[in-house]
Amino acid sequence: MVNILIGCSGSVATIKLPVLVKSLRELQPNTFKDIQIIVVTTERAKHFFNVEELVGTKLYDDSDEWNAWQQRGDPVLHIDLGKWADVFVIAPLDANTLAKIANGMCDNLLTCVARAWDVSKPLLFCPAMNTRMYTHPLTMGQISLLESWGYKLVPVVNKTLMCGEVGDGGMAEVPTIIEFVLNCKLV
Repeated sequence: MVNILIGCSGSVATIKLPVLVKSLRELQPNTFKDIQIIVVTTERAKHFFNVEELVGTKLYDDSDEWNAWQQRGDPVLHIDLGKWADVFVIAPLDANTLAKIANGMCDNLLTCVARAWDVSKPLLFCPAMNTRMYTHPLTMGQISLLESWGYKLVPVVNKTLMCGEVGDGGMAEVPTIIEFVLNCKLV
């Protein structure tokens, strides 16, 4: 059994989420005997996909974090998800969430999971943002910091972005993300 946690932040690249989930499921049974996938999404990411496209996939958001806990002894979702997952794939990772994670902020479910992540387990991050944001000196420093923790960068691609500009900042294509997951040697 391989447990894959996918985090989605508020980038238009979240439109690739259903394809990513479907492609990961297709690794079963040849590569992985059994795969469980859970998606954690920010509020802004929900704008870019239809929940019905994630057939058979549990989806959590900020409201689930707060509704699950009422008193001492109740489950803490961001801790439980981190314990459950064998790998955490943040695809896409927008500039805002990248900055939050790099600076230790944890004001939503996704960033709380990242802050509590066991760094001995693989965390893959797939930046997705406008070229101007991606090439900003802050971004390179934040990416380097995450890499220094052992997190694996899935490099951006150069392409025509949704805004019409051409440049670096597009999220890696789904087959590339799958290749990085496979390189984690989870079985």
